Amino acid sequence: MSADAELARLRWRCRRGMRELDRLLERYLAQRWANADAAERATFARLLECEDTALWPWFLGHQRPEDEALDTLVQRLRALPPD
Repeated sequence: MSADAELARLRWRCRRGMRELDRLLERYLAQRWANADAAERATFARLLECEDTALWPWFLGHQRPEDEALDTLVQRLRALPPD
């Protein structure tokens, strides 16, 4: 799969039931994806598999994922500057 096709697929997967989650996940694609290593990209793909009901408390800082790699990525996303 080409890089453009993969990015388009990920953008589609970033579409959630909440606009706030959409924007946060799409911000990651815009600001970090191109420079992320394979491990971080794989973790982002796993993050996209999580339910919105888990993601939202993580991004608000009310809860943290038990998985260390997911927690690290969530903290990176929370720290991204707004577009």
